[in-house]
Amino acid sequence: MSKFATGKGFAVTALVAAMSFSGMANAGVTDKDILNDQMTTDDVVSNGLGPRGQRYSPLTAVNTDTVQDLKAVWSFSFGGEKQRGQESQPMVKDGVMYVTGSYSRVFAVDVKTGDELWQYDARLPDGIMPCCDVINRGVALYGDLVIFGTLDAKLVALDKTTGKVKWKKKVADYKAGYSLTAAPLIVKGKVITGVSGGEFGIVGKVEAYDAKTGKIAWSRPTVEGHMGYIWKDGKKVENGISGGKPGQTWPGDLWKTGGAATWLGGTYDPETDLMFFGTGNPAPWNSHLRPGDNLFSSSRLAIDPDNGKIVWHFQTTPNDGWDFDGVNELISFDYKDGGKTVKAAATADRNGFMYVLNRENGDFIRGFPFVDEISWAKGLDKKGRPIYVDENRPGDPSASKDGKKGKAIRAVPSFLGGKNWMPMAFSQDTGLFYVPSNEWAMDIWNEPVSYKKGAAYLGAGFTISSLNDDYIGVLRAMDPKTGKEVWRYKNYAPLWGGVLATAGNLVFMGNPEGYLMAFDAKNGEMKYKFNTGSGIVGSPITWEMDGEQYVSVVSGWGGAVPLWGGEVAKRVKHLNQGGSVWTFKLPK
Repeated sequence: MSKFATGKGFAVTALVAAMSFSGMANAGVTDKDILNDQMTTDDVVSNGLGPRGQRYSPLTAVNTDTVQDLKAVWSFSFGGEKQRGQESQPMVKDGVMYVTGSYSRVFAVDVKTGDELWQYDARLPDGIMPCCDVINRGVALYGDLVIFGTLDAKLVALDKTTGKVKWKKKVADYKAGYSLTAAPLIVKGKVITGVSGGEFGIVGKVEAYDAKTGKIAWSRPTVEGHMGYIWKDGKKVENGISGGKPGQTWPGDLWKTGGAATWLGGTYDPETDLMFFGTGNPAPWNSHLRPGDNLFSSSRLAIDPDNGKIVWHFQTTPNDGWDFDGVNELISFDYKDGGKTVKAAATADRNGFMYVLNRENGDFIRGFPFVDEISWAKGLDKKGRPIYVDENRPGDPSASKDGKKGKAIRAVPSFLGGKNWMPMAFSQDTGLFYVPSNEWAMDIWNEPVSYKKGAAYLGAGFTISSLNDDYIGVLRAMDPKTGKEVWRYKNYAPLWGGVLATAGNLVFMGNPEGYLMAFDAKNGEMKYKFNTGSGIVGSPITWEMDGEQYVSVVSGWGGAVPLWGGEVAKRVKHLNQGGSVWTFKLPK
C-alpha cells in the first residue's frame, strides 16, 4: 500500500500536512511513556514493549479462543529492490507506525489504512562493512523525534511528522568496520547506543547522547584497558579506564583491537536504575593468541545510565574461542522463592546455557542448558563459569605440520548459537520464558591472522550442519526457577525472529517459511498461522486502537543464516526475500 512517491531523503504527503494542521499529531513521547510502555496498551514506544524487554502485553481480546479469527487488514511494502533481511520491531504512537527497513530506511505508516506518510533513506557510502546482512532492528521514539542508527555508524533523529533530519551524529568510523544495527535505547532523556563490527577488530562501546540535541553525554568502551569519557559543559573529561587498567586479562596489545561489540543494544531496569548491555566475541576468534578471560568480551554489563560506569559484569564465555558472543538480551523479572521476592534477570546465551542472575549485583543464581546438546563445556560451576572440555577448543595452527590450519573440532552449538539475536519473551502470567532456539553443530578450526584496519579479523574457518533431519529451530517454554523445558515447537528451518507473549495466553512468533504463528502459552498447542509471503525474522507487536486489538509483524527473509549458514543455508535457499509489514485484527 505504498502509494506516495518519495525522494532520496524524505517526503511529506498531503496527509501528513493535514495531520499537522488538524491537531492529529499529538504530544511527543516522554520518559514516563517509555517506562509505562508495557501497561499502556494504546501504543508501542519502546523496543521490547517496555524498557525491561519482556515483550509481554496485558491485552486479552486476541486469545486462545478468538485468535483463529485473526484477519490481515493491511500490508505495507518497503518497495524497491532493497529487500534482504528485515529484523525490525515496529513502533506505534498516535495512529502512526514507525518501522525500519533494510539499508537504513525508516517509514511512517498510517496504522488505520497502511498508507505511507513519509520515508527516509540514509545515503550510505559504498564502503560499509556489515557483518551479517544490511539489517536494522528499529527506531527509538522521544519527544517529536524518531531516532535510529545507520550502517555507516551514524545516529539520525527525524521529525516524526515530516521525516526531516533534526540532528545527525557520527558514532564511529565505518571504514574501520563499525556499523549500527540495533534499536537505540532511551533512558532519562538520553539515547543510548551500542556498536556493531566485532568481526573487524573494532573496540566495542556504549555511548549516550542527549536525545533532543544529539550532544554526546558519555562514552564507555567495553574492552578492558580503554579510557571512558564524560562531557561536562561541552568539554571531554576522562572518566576512568574500563576494568581499571590495560592488560589484566589480555596478553600484549590484543586489547587494542579486542572486539566485544555491543551490537544488539540493551535493556533498562528502572528499579535498580541499571542498563544491561551484552558484549560480543573477543577478536580474533583464534583464542590461543589471547590466553586469559579477555574482559569484557562475551559478557553482560550493568551500566549506570547517568555516567557510563560499569557497575557489575557477568562473563558467560571467558576466553571465547567459538564466537559465542554474549550480546543476547538480559531481561529483568521477579519471582518468589520461599515467600521472598527475587529481583532477577535472565538471558539465553549463544553458548547453549540459560542464566538467571541477581540483577542488583550480577551474582549467579542458576544456569542450565536450553538446547539438547552442548559439547564445548561439561556444565557450569557454582559461580556460573563454564567447565571447559579442553579437547573441544579449536587448536593452534602453529602446531600443525603446515602452520596454516589448526586442529578442527566439532562444537555444539554452532557459532550462530543455541540462540542468536532473536529476542525471547517473558509471560507475567505463566512465569515462563519463550526462547527461540536452534539445534546445530559446527566444525571449526583456527588459522593464522593479523589485524588490518577495516579487514575481517577472524582467524578461523568453519562449516555448520544440522543435528536433526526434520528440524533445526525450536521454540521452547523454559521455567527460569527450575531450568525445565515445559513445552517445545519444532521448526524445519532455523528460527531467527523475536517472540511476543500476551495475557490472552498466547505466544506469537514468525518463522523463515513465512508464517506468523500463535501458540497456547501453557501447553504449546498451535492456535493460528498465516503465511506472509516471505520469511519472518522480525519481532511481532500488539496494541489497542478504537477498542480493538491489533497485531503487526515485519516480513522479509534474510539475516545471518543465508550468509553464514553453509550447509544449513542450503536448507532454506529456496526462500524468497521480501520487505513488508503485515497488520492483523479480529473482525468486528
